Amino acid sequence: MKTDFRKSGEPRWRDWGCSVIRCVLFLTITLFISAGVNRVAAQEASETETVEDANAPAETVSVQNISDDDAIRDRLTKIFDSAKEAGWLSDAEVELKSGIVTIRGQADTEEHRQWAENVARKTEDVVAVINELSIDSAVDLASTREVVTKSLDSLWTDFLVRSPLLVAALFVVLVTSLLSKLASWSIHRLLDNRGMRTSLKDLVNQLSSIAIWIVGLLIATVVAFPGMTPSKALTVLGLGSVAIGFAFKDIFENFFAGILILWGYPFDRGDFITCGDLTGEVKQITIRNTLIRKLDGELAVVPNASLFKNNVDVLTSQPQRRVRIICGVAYDEDVDQSRDVIKHAVQGCESVQGKRTVEVFAKEFADSSINFEVAWWAGSKPLDIRRSRDEVVAAIKRDLDAAGIEIPFPYRTLTFKNPEHLGFQSTESAGESSGSDDSHFTQTEESES
Repeated sequence: MKTDFRKSGEPRWRDWGCSVIRCVLFLTITLFISAGVNRVAAQEASETETVEDANAPAETVSVQNISDDDAIRDRLTKIFDSAKEAGWLSDAEVELKSGIVTIRGQADTEEHRQWAENVARKTEDVVAVINELSIDSAVDLASTREVVTKSLDSLWTDFLVRSPLLVAALFVVLVTSLLSKLASWSIHRLLDNRGMRTSLKDLVNQLSSIAIWIVGLLIATVVAFPGMTPSKALTVLGLGSVAIGFAFKDIFENFFAGILILWGYPFDRGDFITCGDLTGEVKQITIRNTLIRKLDGELAVVPNASLFKNNVDVLTSQPQRRVRIICGVAYDEDVDQSRDVIKHAVQGCESVQGKRTVEVFAKEFADSSINFEVAWWAGSKPLDIRRSRDEVVAAIKRDLDAAGIEIPFPYRTLTFKNPEHLGFQSTESAGESSGSDDSHFTQTEESES
């Protein structure tokens, strides 16, 4: 029985749905790109304003009661000497002329370089600052090791502080696992008494397990990271859904195809199906794939999307399947007698189900025989079909031999022009050939097929 699971309207709706999804994804990506561009532009504008503010002159330039340049220089020199002792600056020199400060030397980081400039700018009666401090490019292994050590110490301290929370989150995960197994057992016990299809029970079981795990992982996340709330976690999940959708497109396709197969497809565990070149017994249907045991014993793992998109033949959708073979008898035999003998032989087989539905029809005039089409019903499994065909063929051969009805070998007739050239010329043919330019020779040979 061949079943096409795709309705005529499905491709149109599927294409429409895919188009809508693509448009939504395109708009989402466009919004993200626009937001990023605006953020970068705003950041660049802010940096430009900061640079302009840094290079701008003082708001007011005093004319009277101005501090002496030497006093300003001495004050800044003492400040920078203190910074030199801390390792922030080295070889710092301050020049001052008419309120314009020029700073020369080296700073260990960009942050300390900017700090020196801000200190000079905030000094009273300073009009402008020219920062000529350079960054020390020498690699200080000691300071680097110190920074790494401090970072590791900070991580270890943070881990120790959060370890009770991590243990609590791990406990939540274990409880979630136990609840998932308990829910699976309860659902099986509850649905077994309802007479539901096995695939539908599997669907309810798997969806319930997924829902429990999602809730449990959200709770574990909130416990491990107190600042994280379920709404924030769902927001992060929503923002990352676009990237996840592109990266795991095939996985999500198989996931939804598995739900549809478990929900409404007319095959279940234990059925024999054919999809393309694959024929076998369905062993298990999961959310992502289907396990099929092929007729030669191999286990095939088939993605659900492949079964959902292609035509599938359900061989065991009915308890019986019709089997057909072709049987030929010689032209010299009686057709009616041959039909009765073949029908009686088929009806006497144990593997034939429905004795009254055995059909034997003369089908065609073949090259060497009159062919009969023999049809009967047998079990729907492939092994039942093979056993029944074997029994029927043996019974037909046995009864035809007992009735003296010939099952002919193929006969082939060969006709030659000028047979004397092939060594078949006889005395009679030689006499006949003298009165005729064209001669024919017919030979009938019997060969076993």
